[in-house]
Amino acid sequence: MARKLTAAQGAGILLVTANVGSLFENPGTLQEPWLKELYKTVQTHKPHFLAVHCQELGGKSFNATVSYVKSFVKALLSSDALKEFSRACIYLDENYESEELFTALGSFYFIHKSLKNIHQFDFNAQEFRKVSGKEICAVTLGGSPMVEKEKFPQDYFPEGKWSRKGFIRTRWALGDCAFDLVNIHLFHDANNVVAWQESPSLYTGIRQKALEFVLHRITDQRYEKLPYFLFGDFNFRLDFRSLIESLCSTATMQTVTNTDTNVVDELMFIESDNDRKVVLEVGKKIFKYADQNVFRENNGTSLQEYDKELSVFKDRLHELEISFPPSYPYSEDHSNAKQYMTTRCPAWCDRILMSPSAKDLVVKPENEEKSIVYDNIGPNVCMGDHKPVFLSFRLPAGAGKPNANKHKCCVVQ
Repeated sequence: MARKLTAAQGAGILLVTANVGSLFENPGTLQEPWLKELYKTVQTHKPHFLAVHCQELGGKSFNATVSYVKSFVKALLSSDALKEFSRACIYLDENYESEELFTALGSFYFIHKSLKNIHQFDFNAQEFRKVSGKEICAVTLGGSPMVEKEKFPQDYFPEGKWSRKGFIRTRWALGDCAFDLVNIHLFHDANNVVAWQESPSLYTGIRQKALEFVLHRITDQRYEKLPYFLFGDFNFRLDFRSLIESLCSTATMQTVTNTDTNVVDELMFIESDNDRKVVLEVGKKIFKYADQNVFRENNGTSLQEYDKELSVFKDRLHELEISFPPSYPYSEDHSNAKQYMTTRCPAWCDRILMSPSAKDLVVKPENEEKSIVYDNIGPNVCMGDHKPVFLSFRLPAGAGKPNANKHKCCVVQ
């Protein structure tokens, strides 16, 4: 149950990002505990407005898992934990037959019955409309006027090969305060050895270009500029080469070269003494480090100096202090919920970022520090290869009032 909404306190907001691909590869074992942990987070923070941004909805093959996606949506809409959320807007990208259009993104929004003055923006009519009832909208070729969906241009994709990457934007007005919520999925590191070759890596540059594309699109001249929250799977990685130099400072590197292509396939870092122990093995999809504890101890704080990708955007994007371990790649084995897989270097891929004006909405003097929480979901439970990440805060009463007249004049009841 959400707290009773009072003018003095403002509305409780809960933003969640989750790469849910694993749920649809193992729906019989992962979905129930995943939902249970989500509901626990809702019950703990008692929001009036809940936004859940999902990436990789449907897993590797959406067309083969449509029934599982429908089951997932039905479970959310019928859950006791969300029964007091009287309105819901759900947007699912179902363009799975089109490589040029499909992003596998799903955006879920739930509005508590006590939140009266909420409207959503119609991008076609360019006006806010009152939110009522529960609606599931398939974002297909024709699109929906209530969302803006784009896939990155083909030349943004590594080697020009299509993958499910892009963004979906929605725009909301809570009372006098309007803002954008953007569900985003950026490019991953396809090859660990390639990522090691230079600092910053090739993939870092690809993600930077894609994020620039999104920021341009959501701040261009087509619509009024508003505070925005970007939350999704940014696939940000640690500065791989610098990290390895630190982790393996006393080791000697050996390479394994493919005899057919003369390309380095693997890197082995071996201690010169200590019985020539292999400290780290790196391959295209291999990252075997001798001591995973370094990524978990003190929530991986010692590694945050290598988390550099956001620094390029420091004047445009802000993030609250990270106090949770790297969100990816966790084991999908129930008995190893805190263990990382040996495929990729652990990193904070899943993030909640905000514009400077959005940060001003979150970090207000009247917002007590304890009411702002940025953390992961299910730290002790198998949630798939990504741990969902959430931001809970209260939108202070009167937030956004300088623009009140702009938003009120375009509201449609």
